[in-house]
Amino acid sequence: MNPEALRTEFPALQQTDEKGRPYVYFDGPGGTQVPRAVIAAMEDYLVRSNSNTHGAFLTSRRTDEIIRRAREAAADFLNAPSPEEIVFGPNMTTLTFHLSRTLERELASGDEVVVTRLDHDANIAPWLRLQEKGVIVRWADFDPETGMLDLDGLRGLLNERTRLVAVGYASNALGTINDVARITRWAHEVGAWVYVDAVHYAPHGPIDVQKLGCDFLVCSAYKFFGPHLGILWGRRDLLERLRPDKVRPAPNEVPDRFETGTQNHEGLAGLIAAVDYLAGVGERYGEPFAGWYTTFTGRRLHLKTAMSAIQAYERDLGWRLIRGLQDIRGLRIWGITDPALADWRVPTVSFTLEGLSPQEVAARLAEEGIFVWDGNFYALAVTERLGLEDKGGLVRVGLAHYNTAEEVDRFLEAMETIRG
Repeated sequence: MNPEALRTEFPALQQTDEKGRPYVYFDGPGGTQVPRAVIAAMEDYLVRSNSNTHGAFLTSRRTDEIIRRAREAAADFLNAPSPEEIVFGPNMTTLTFHLSRTLERELASGDEVVVTRLDHDANIAPWLRLQEKGVIVRWADFDPETGMLDLDGLRGLLNERTRLVAVGYASNALGTINDVARITRWAHEVGAWVYVDAVHYAPHGPIDVQKLGCDFLVCSAYKFFGPHLGILWGRRDLLERLRPDKVRPAPNEVPDRFETGTQNHEGLAGLIAAVDYLAGVGERYGEPFAGWYTTFTGRRLHLKTAMSAIQAYERDLGWRLIRGLQDIRGLRIWGITDPALADWRVPTVSFTLEGLSPQEVAARLAEEGIFVWDGNFYALAVTERLGLEDKGGLVRVGLAHYNTAEEVDRFLEAMETIRG
């Protein structure tokens, strides 16, 4: 990994404040910056291909081609068996509500759904609404000291009435990576489906839906260097069986029947470019190619290489951050701090600082050109479980592969000044 070479691909990273200091983007968990190729692809679509679908004319045919290629790119990114298992939508939350309404037709009063207190509310609220039909929602807890799911407790919730387990791949609040493959095995043993929220994990490591064995997995392109766009993968047999809400003239074939209304076509062009950018990282180890392809031989292999390299680089950077924060008086990190558990966290670190609210800390850092989040990040169940919801939540620092050790050190110096 060569972060300095990669950073030149991101125009936002070249921006500076009024003092000439480069901005430090530690706000990636809310949405990452995008490489130049993504911007160019979206502009190119709007100039050369802007049209609705299934027309006889040139721009419409180009749009159809963009959609086809975007499904291929998303399938490659997730190592899905088929592009026809990819469903696009505005964002993960909308797609999850859409699927919960669809699955409601398959459930009866007394059926059970398992959710976790470690999840973003977008993977909780859509399933809580099923209680209106008499579905019982069971809650899996996490350890407040380590931020790790209570796996034994989760397994104990599973029984012959369990129909769905909704779990996050990684916590957007505490950075914990969950053992999704194991949870999936347990759920399948009792005949339950597994719905995985991979939004927060997606920019940090390789995703392989075939290896995980889950039934559905959802993520968002704007969290892995692309445009605002949601992606849902579902097992083809389930997509063919389920009957989603749709307008009457819309196609009955999968995956089209799950996609309500006109899609974000320029966003799909950007998605292709984002996936190709990552594949280029894997192909050239830090020298991403310019532009985007119609086809990319070996793209899945390059993506796996890229995401594994990113994972290794970010692990070192994340622990540099954690060690530095542990030296600051009155600061508490919430989540994994034991290096022996390094494989079970992404480089998202949340903390509280004695004497200052999370909002005050974030505002002070913003004055130094350092961007971090504060609050609950829609992981309401997390801040409630930690007893922090009425105290302003947490300060969240999220690292991405375009961040550097120098930026981490600059942040830590700023934190020492804030601490006083």
